[in-house]
Amino acid sequence: MANVSDNIAQAKENMPDITPTPPSLKPQVSPQDLKGRLEWGEPGLTIMDVRSREAFNYERITGAIPMPMDSLPSSPDNSNLEARRDIYVYGDSDQETAQAANRLRDAGFINVAEVKGALPAWKAIGGPTEGIVSMEGPAGPSSLKKSETNVAARLDEKAELASKK
Repeated sequence: MANVSDNIAQAKENMPDITPTPPSLKPQVSPQDLKGRLEWGEPGLTIMDVRSREAFNYERITGAIPMPMDSLPSSPDNSNLEARRDIYVYGDSDQETAQAANRLRDAGFINVAEVKGALPAWKAIGGPTEGIVSMEGPAGPSSLKKSETNVAARLDEKAELASKK
């Protein structure tokens, strides 16, 4: 007669994997990997932008935190990040991204992934961004009609069109 723990182990082995888990973190990831992780539903991750503050303010991956290269923590003890937190890093180039990721790994952060292609690759797959450029729109704020930025103006415009019918 098999013992109870052997029966339980065998039952678990035969059961379908009904609990979804996020994909495992790799040292280098594509923007699609990051987007898939965010769409998974329970991200439990940090997206770190190591570019300059000006570049970060202008446009960034939605939800990213600013951490310029000269501000990277030297250890988990002197940062707000946990050593085992999943961290996705991007910079101005793959070289800058790799340099930042290696500095974080050397500092004791365990789960660090380099987002290949950085912000341009993220935007190429339709990844959401935020920042000044998002507020301006593609051609800048002066190209927008008042009704595109103001709900009351849109309602007035609709009322005016309805009265002309």
